[in-house]
Amino acid sequence: MPAMSNDPRQILEETFGYRSFRGPQEAVIRALIAGEDALVLMPTGGGKSLCYQVPALAREGTGIVISPLIALMQDQVSALRELGVRAGFLNSTLAAQEVFATERALREGRIDLLYVAPERLLQQRTLELLHESRIALFAIDEAHCVSQWGHDFRADYLALDILQREFPGVPRIALTATADMRTREEIVTRLGLQDAKQFIVGFDRPNIRYRIRQKERPKQQLLAFLREEQAGNAGIVYCLSRAKVDETASWLQGEGFHALPYHAGMDKDERARNQSRFLREESVVMVATIAFGMGIDKPDVRFVAHLDLPKSIEAYYQETGRAGRDGEPATALLLYGFEDVVKLRQMALQSEGNETFKRHEQQRLTAMLGLCEITSCRRQALLRYFGDTLDTPCGNCDNCLDPPEEWDGSEAARMALSCVYRTGQRFGANHVIDVLRGASNDRIQSFDHHHLSTFGIGRDIPAEQWRSVFRQLVARGLLDVDPEGYGGLRLGAASRPVLRGDESVWLRRDRKAAPVRAIGKREQSVQVDAVDQPLWEALRACRKRLADAQNVPPYVIFHDATLRAMLAERPLNARELRAVSGVGDSKLERYGEAFLAVLRDEAL
Repeated sequence: MPAMSNDPRQILEETFGYRSFRGPQEAVIRALIAGEDALVLMPTGGGKSLCYQVPALAREGTGIVISPLIALMQDQVSALRELGVRAGFLNSTLAAQEVFATERALREGRIDLLYVAPERLLQQRTLELLHESRIALFAIDEAHCVSQWGHDFRADYLALDILQREFPGVPRIALTATADMRTREEIVTRLGLQDAKQFIVGFDRPNIRYRIRQKERPKQQLLAFLREEQAGNAGIVYCLSRAKVDETASWLQGEGFHALPYHAGMDKDERARNQSRFLREESVVMVATIAFGMGIDKPDVRFVAHLDLPKSIEAYYQETGRAGRDGEPATALLLYGFEDVVKLRQMALQSEGNETFKRHEQQRLTAMLGLCEITSCRRQALLRYFGDTLDTPCGNCDNCLDPPEEWDGSEAARMALSCVYRTGQRFGANHVIDVLRGASNDRIQSFDHHHLSTFGIGRDIPAEQWRSVFRQLVARGLLDVDPEGYGGLRLGAASRPVLRGDESVWLRRDRKAAPVRAIGKREQSVQVDAVDQPLWEALRACRKRLADAQNVPPYVIFHDATLRAMLAERPLNARELRAVSGVGDSKLERYGEAFLAVLRDEAL
């Protein structure tokens, strides 16, 4: 059972097994305990959950957590129950008798934390149930889902302002890891949090190494990355389409990887099985669309690889943030090409949003492409987008570790812009490149483009380098892609000074695909000295046995960080084990002897 004390520090130590809070956690918790509202913006892995779990235990009544995904609810409830916290959820996976039992426990005050989906919360039955119960607080997780401009918009989140009206005396906390200034303002307005205390923690995830490369042979690039850097590690590979997910997962299986597909078009039960295997088994590579991953609690995801360009920096940040939640080194690899830009712009044009929405989507895509093409520190640019700052280059992105070469592309840019103009601003990059290189084909002949003054003027530049030029000109706004014109290029608003020769254009020189460079060698599994390896494996095996017996993922028993602390401190009795970070009262009672037996055997 959790501590009966309302002292947050005592709850933190006795229930969760930690000695101290991180960052603003304690300030957030004390504000909620005092009955105040809060908005918390904290990076993934920064400890957002404790910000509402601790005050829910400290205040009288039940903490109601609004969460968008069923799988996330179940994971968090399993983890809380392992800590001795009385946690439950209400969702569509429960049988009627289980629903009735949970509702009765809530009315009788026998639940500390209850997780519900927003659509469930808004049902009249649920609202009446809450009015009949003692509520400690409302926690609105993944609060960026309220933003109609965002990549994870959920219409039901728009109605959550009902909490302010129906339960005016109950404190509310909205939490997210991803929100630029516009999204932040939307959260405040739509949830009625104008008077809430705001706790904005920096967006930086310094343990994640950002690496962005142009597509050349993407399958071979991914294969080298997985084999040379990530062998035996768990990770996620994101693809834009369901068909590509299926094809990539099948191909990786053929290459000997434990790869599983995940997308919305799959059978629901198969999708759930694959997610469960990813959480519970080791070395699983999940190949997925962006339908997978929001709120995934798996701490030891060592890499996230994108085989297609994300729609926005917000999407990229959130998806890459699923790596390295345990604070250990992790890698975010992105492979992108010009065709990605065309495809995403066509998708935005065909979306059901209004013209304003479509314009914002285009702006976000342009910003994402700009992040790909910069030659300076990627982390600084990423943080700047969210209004955060990093005074010096990070030293842990590809541009910092292996600075790209730049070249004066002013003349090439003028050639490209002039050729786009003279071909009528309606052809895609491949045709314009053929004209520049003086290609002889039926299409050029049929449009009489072999008579243009720009025909053949760029034959000294290889086609691959021209593709890089066009990609960078689009990223800088010198060219626009017309999605209605099947990828046709048009002069951008900023092109005129370049065409006149008034501005120079420096471009990055694309790196050739090569064997994996040494900069990737840091992103390995947890490193353990050879002399400690037998004990490390014995502790992991013990954890796996206990997890299988409880039917929970291994990290729910103990995180790697806690096992590492056991390895370092070698506790031999319950008092010493209790002093290890991550070992609370409930876990000490349930699992202490099993781990102590392993540690004592090694000490003999």
